[in-house]
Amino acid sequence: MQVLEAYKPFEVQELKLSEWKQRPVKNNFFELVLIKEGEGTQCINYNFHPYKENSIFLLPPLKCHSFDIDSPTNFVFLKFTDSFFKNSNRISVDRSEWFSEAAYILSNYNQLPGDVIKSDIDRQHLTRLVAMILQESRNYGEESISLVSSLMTSVLEILIRNIKKGSHYEVVENSSDDRATKMLTYINENINKPDLLKVEHLAEEFLMSPTYVSEFFRKQVGVSLREYIIKAKLKLVEIRLLNSDYTLTEIADELGFTDVSHLSKTFKRYVGISVRDFKNDGEYVLLKRSECASN
Repeated sequence: MQVLEAYKPFEVQELKLSEWKQRPVKNNFFELVLIKEGEGTQCINYNFHPYKENSIFLLPPLKCHSFDIDSPTNFVFLKFTDSFFKNSNRISVDRSEWFSEAAYILSNYNQLPGDVIKSDIDRQHLTRLVAMILQESRNYGEESISLVSSLMTSVLEILIRNIKKGSHYEVVENSSDDRATKMLTYINENINKPDLLKVEHLAEEFLMSPTYVSEFFRKQVGVSLREYIIKAKLKLVEIRLLNSDYTLTEIADELGFTDVSHLSKTFKRYVGISVRDFKNDGEYVLLKRSECASN
């Protein structure tokens, strides 16, 4: 049995499957999956993790995920569509602040398999919220858009809280220096504050000499500090271009580019296509992981 309610800001889908079938993939912000019943294995980027009743996952906006079903499984999919974050569809709530939070999570979440919820209380909260969303969407249809949007906002807040408790960065394998992960977290949390990302400030923040910061970063992360910061900004540019109503001027100002021309030239250099072509194609470039295509 399939129940599908599709609204502009979000999509709610419940499926009971004995065999996994690949579903259409779009560049949506997040897609949360709740396992109401059943057992099996989740696969993302060729990594595997068992699932059971009340397991909660995030699916990336890519085709490199699937579920191997051991017993008939009841899936609930909550999908945040791009219009959920756009001004034209905001319903009495200014989502700009937590849009930035959501973009932070999407740009850094490593898309590895596994349950994203760290707290049993939060798992109970999400289970109840999902049940309310399903009931509302079934019984009241379009009359429930405002309420379901508020419930989805609560879902996202809980997801953000739990993901920030986990490790969603990749550093050099077997590294014993936790300063690398802390530095990555610091950089991404302050990506729109250029003064805080200067070598001198990072040196002071992490008790290093200014001459050692760049060497340390390259050794631990595998790319130069400058390149990492630029690409971190451009991932957020990709998200804003595809999932918001931000203008290029607003994006450039927010992320510390000199002007629109500087943003456009940097984007073309690292992404490989112009901003206009990127928006027309509607596909993430930097945000996609190469592991999906080869491993």
